Amino acid sequence: MHKLSARLTAEALGTFSLVFIGCGAVVAASLSGAGIGLLGVALAHALVFSVMVTATMNISGGQLNPALTIGLMVVKRISPRDALAYIVAQLVGAVLGAYAMKLVIPLGILAVGTMGTPALSNAMTLGTGIAFEAVLTFFLMSAVMGTAVAESAPKVGGFGVGLVLLFDILVGGQFTGAAMNPARAFAPALASGTWFAQPVWWVGPIIGAVVAAVLWDKVILRRQGD
Repeated sequence: MHKLSARLTAEALGTFSLVFIGCGAVVAASLSGAGIGLLGVALAHALVFSVMVTATMNISGGQLNPALTIGLMVVKRISPRDALAYIVAQLVGAVLGAYAMKLVIPLGILAVGTMGTPALSNAMTLGTGIAFEAVLTFFLMSAVMGTAVAESAPKVGGFGVGLVLLFDILVGGQFTGAAMNPARAFAPALASGTWFAQPVWWVGPIIGAVVAAVLWDKVILRRQGD
């Protein structure tokens, strides 16, 4: 196992990349005539997450998401001490990604898309938003358990995990922003001062990740005779 410092650096770098590219795609899509659309935003998130999970999975496990880390901690795949350190590293990396984007993109352009901060649709309440994010993150955590944690998992690198962002964002992007990741929601909110409905992207993803992790650990991946 790699030293904790190396693992934390990998987690910070991965979340930095997710926020910089993911939020950058949202900002770019908000520009008139950009032609990126929701599909482009979903692809940007899916590809950067797939690549960075693949790049970091043999170092830190490629979690890059506090909700996933908490889910893995609940099923004892990571110690509470390491989980806390991972979450801090993920949040720091995410915040650095948001401020790096703020440094290189003109402020007038950033303001149009509130720096990619996820937004809750007027059709959603706080409760339905939390439930929606929980379901979306359930799929993401299921992919982690089935393709990364399972001993007989297919050798697809992080693409079995990252591509979940593609279909989740296509379905949920217009309703909750489909962040599925507290760090992805927190960092642009901090940099832009946009704090509306933050519990949606903390409570929902954590619930979804924990439920999925327990289901896979106790039922789906349980060996015969256990």
